[in-house]
Amino acid sequence: MRIKKTIQPPYLKEGDKVALISPAYWVLEEAILQAAEVLRGWGLQPVIGPHTTSLNVDAYAGTADERAADMLWALEDDSIKAILCSRGGYGSIHLLDRIPLEDYRKHPKWLIGHGDITTLLYTIAGSGVMSVHGPMAFQIAGGQEPASTLTRNILFGTLPQYRIAGNANNRSGHAEGILVGGNLSSYVTITGTKYHHLPEQDVILFIEEVEESLHAIDRLFYTLRLQLDFERVKGIIFGTFSSIKFDLQFGSVEQMLIAHLHDLEIPICCGFPVGSNSCLPLIEGAPCSLDVTPEKAVLTFNIEGTAQPCDIEEHPQLMKPEGRTI
Repeated sequence: MRIKKTIQPPYLKEGDKVALISPAYWVLEEAILQAAEVLRGWGLQPVIGPHTTSLNVDAYAGTADERAADMLWALEDDSIKAILCSRGGYGSIHLLDRIPLEDYRKHPKWLIGHGDITTLLYTIAGSGVMSVHGPMAFQIAGGQEPASTLTRNILFGTLPQYRIAGNANNRSGHAEGILVGGNLSSYVTITGTKYHHLPEQDVILFIEEVEESLHAIDRLFYTLRLQLDFERVKGIIFGTFSSIKFDLQFGSVEQMLIAHLHDLEIPICCGFPVGSNSCLPLIEGAPCSLDVTPEKAVLTFNIEGTAQPCDIEEHPQLMKPEGRTI
């Protein structure tokens, strides 16, 4: 499959249906009901997948076939305009060979999630459709802000132009490309497979990780460099790296990874609050531009919609130092 241009799903309007499904781990019914109530407050009509709160082998939200059936139901029902994943964990990879790639282009709609859901987001981007790397149902139910409000705004057509203060590890420059990435371990899993057919354009890569060791992140990133054509990577955004075991002598995850990028003269933005604890929404598969200077970094989505400045400095709770373990 050769994709030259990604499809932007239609923005939502009041009264539209949004499906809540669980492609990976099981989630409490209470969280789903609370998220549904939030969606109603946004003027939307939540519909809950048949197996969203099922439990299989004390981990997954149903069998792989049941979870895939929920995804296909939400995808192929054209009255449903967006799909909100309940949580990540593990299990999204089970759905890949159960969902025809062409279905994503036949029924373009916003899929929202992150973490293990990166597997689906990247597959959808590879099929040529944009999606939202953002908070999941359990986080929206818990009132995670400003991520929830920004996600709602994106779904209705207001796009954040992110502005983040400078970081000592940043590398200045300007880049343009298709935004792809997400959780590093989930992303690496399918990079280089048949589900990795991105548009023949330059890319801006973003990654985050949680509960891994430095040596594991090092191995994952090296694997990514072997799998991904880094000549097409024109800029990199490092998100949050939470609860990391520092088993190598580096001051930070970014310091270690940047040491592996000395051969690339590209802008690098560090400390962007996207990850497990503070997941500001990003539009996966969208053309965007990244501008990094010593003072700040600016990420702009170059798609149809109304741009609205979002100064991350105004949300100090997002700028916590990374968690680490010894």
